[in-house]
Amino acid sequence: MKSAKELVTQANLRIDTMSVKEAMTLLNDPNTVFIDLRDSAEIKEEGRIPGAVHVERGLLEFAIDPTMSMHNPIFASGKDFIFYCAGGGRSALATDTAQNMGLENVCHIAGGFKAWKEANGPVVRESEEQSSRA
Repeated sequence: MKSAKELVTQANLRIDTMSVKEAMTLLNDPNTVFIDLRDSAEIKEEGRIPGAVHVERGLLEFAIDPTMSMHNPIFASGKDFIFYCAGGGRSALATDTAQNMGLENVCHIAGGFKAWKEANGPVVRESEEQSSRA
């Protein structure tokens, strides 16, 4: 049996990984979409990268597949995708899966949201976004 750590290591050999610094330069790029793979509780507690689309890791395959009712049309947009999770494990596996499903131009952030925050990347919280929309 393979461990989760082994699966992540193997996925990292097949995927592109972007540093936080590189990802930050693409934050306002209209052709790039950040995909937050964490669960809702994590996002509520810690916030997220501004403009990121939330797709929980457990639902990703259904969101990518255009034949599924849960399909998110963002995945058919032809844009570049940067996946992230808390520390980089789930996003590595998700990037590998997305590539296997035929999604092109997809990578993940090394170190995940933890590394993003440590590099002082911008973070928004739900309450801030809701008040800015009012």
